[in-house]
Amino acid sequence: MRIEELDWGDTPWGTISLRRRWDRITERDVHEVKLGDDFLMSSQFTTGERELARIGLAAVGGGSLTVLVGGLGLGYTALAALEDDRVAELTVVEALELVISWHQRDLFPDTEGLAADPRVRLVRDDFFDLVRTGRADRTYDAVLLDIDHAPDWLLRDDHGDLYTVEGLARVAAMVTDAGAFALWSDEPPEPEVVRRLGEVFDHADAHVVPFPNPLTGGESTNTVYLAVRPRR
Repeated sequence: MRIEELDWGDTPWGTISLRRRWDRITERDVHEVKLGDDFLMSSQFTTGERELARIGLAAVGGGSLTVLVGGLGLGYTALAALEDDRVAELTVVEALELVISWHQRDLFPDTEGLAADPRVRLVRDDFFDLVRTGRADRTYDAVLLDIDHAPDWLLRDDHGDLYTVEGLARVAAMVTDAGAFALWSDEPPEPEVVRRLGEVFDHADAHVVPFPNPLTGGESTNTVYLAVRPRR
């Protein structure tokens, strides 16, 4: 298997690396991001990331939408959001400067040009601290979050407070009336997560997102949690 390391660097979270490999099963290049020995993201499967944007924005009416994406990654959620013509402004909060630079240098063919889109603002910040401290300078029609593997499978232990009722209430305060919050998860739906969302939003549910998995020859799934604020 041919693997090419495209970039790497030390971060407060550990060493992060970007690599490209040729996948013999799908017969295409796959880009992967690793943090230490942990695989963070891959271009092998992107349906869930794209559906995060589609499901979140489909729940919002009107035009000239302002969208906040938590976690830039390989850019698939942000790019899918931009495919909605109603999106006027897209702010992406990413904690690691190196990840932002990958997009500024257009290292991913699938999301090339994302950083240069005039609607896009890439912000280096900690999304969880932004929410925790109430530092957002505006409210958004949609907040889309894809950073942790799941609400109970965290990238960092200090992310856990966001998934409490109190933390989700702080997220809700960043969402406009009749706006939406959507959250990606790599695990099956958890009723407890829906319950917590329902305590602070008008409506909450979980969407199972299936996609073909050529590595297993079957089907895999992600989950998108969706919560909507009432119109006042």
